Amino acid sequence: MTGKTLSEKIFSRAAKKESRAGEFVTARIDRAMIHDITGPLAVKGFYEIAGRNAKVWDPSKVVVIFDHQVPADSLKAAENHLMLRKFSQEQGIINYDVFCGVCHQVMPEKGHVLPGEIIVGTDSHTCTYGAFGAFATGIGSTDMASIFATGRLWFMIPKTLQLEIEGRLPSLVTSKDIILRIIGDIGADGANYLACEFRGKVVSRMDIASRMTMSNMAIEMGAKAGIVDPDDITIKYLKQHALDKDAIAKNIEVTDEAAEVTRRFWTVSDLEPQVSMPHNVDNVRPISEIPETRINQVFLGSCTNGRFEDLELACNTMKGESVAKGVRLIVVPASREEYLKALRAGLIEKFMEAGAIVESACCGPCMGGSFGLLGPGEVCLSTSNRNFVGRQGSPEALVYLASPATAGASAITGFITDPREI
Repeated sequence: MTGKTLSEKIFSRAAKKESRAGEFVTARIDRAMIHDITGPLAVKGFYEIAGRNAKVWDPSKVVVIFDHQVPADSLKAAENHLMLRKFSQEQGIINYDVFCGVCHQVMPEKGHVLPGEIIVGTDSHTCTYGAFGAFATGIGSTDMASIFATGRLWFMIPKTLQLEIEGRLPSLVTSKDIILRIIGDIGADGANYLACEFRGKVVSRMDIASRMTMSNMAIEMGAKAGIVDPDDITIKYLKQHALDKDAIAKNIEVTDEAAEVTRRFWTVSDLEPQVSMPHNVDNVRPISEIPETRINQVFLGSCTNGRFEDLELACNTMKGESVAKGVRLIVVPASREEYLKALRAGLIEKFMEAGAIVESACCGPCMGGSFGLLGPGEVCLSTSNRNFVGRQGSPEALVYLASPATAGASAITGFITDPREI
């Protein structure tokens, strides 16, 4: 019998039986998250399934986070907030409704993510938590309604694709550039329903922020999950944040060497900054191949690149220069905690002095929701994860994706700029 992948081990535990990739199992859910956009439909579905007076299967395992439309930007958003506040209060559920930040930053930051767990959220970028050795994936609101009632969900256990990343990253080249390059090579559907494991010496040296960036974008190549084997870096973070510190080591597992996997290899020692061109995430080119492109807006933030490390890198790349004339630099820290780190380090002051707009922690312009919408013909360089038509406003706008270093450099030149040239 061959060894097991991390995903197979996690599902075997959750299904209480030995399980292999390709098998269908009903698994116990360790944590379930909804936010202010997708949550209301899940709540309505739950009451339809279980009745208006029903209780969720385990209130301690459900988390509600307001992040997409906060503060409420419309009457409908305000009504959704009221409904979710009432639901949380009635059910005894934790509700982060006072601008704590983006759900995928808040979940691990507030201690709701542990290795070896199955974590689901009604948002496609729930795969971010795979950076901590969890099996985390996005689901639909109706599936979440069923989970609220039963605490279980059926899965087909995915096969595993190991992405081996070797070499040493050059200066001002980041994990965002790595994941963009991988998505460009594999394609938007090249890892459909696979568990992508990020491995190799480069990954082992990465901090948690960098690993979260890569796991976050696994969905952009069709993956079911994006996972990093837990190690000492993982454990150090969790010891600072986990609610149940005694449970950190309980389910720590890694993929066996003899497990059945597919492997692909990348060497990044010569990698240059990467840019995803409109209107598909996998339309990726090295920055040296990007034609001269004037920009109107730079968005620095999101669940992909809104952490302190990202803000600091962008700020340092700007070298105290002002934002270029005609460019709007919108900075949105991923959480209140990350905002405070940036504030105490002096980054917020530097951004403001440069002419940036610094907003309260939330999703910001990423989904074209609360603010920062693009008009027809406008061009945005964004550190977020998607650049589909109409994603950040007008369907006639253009969105390019890049790293925080590229964002900082481009903000002061007014053109998409290689940060190594600053």
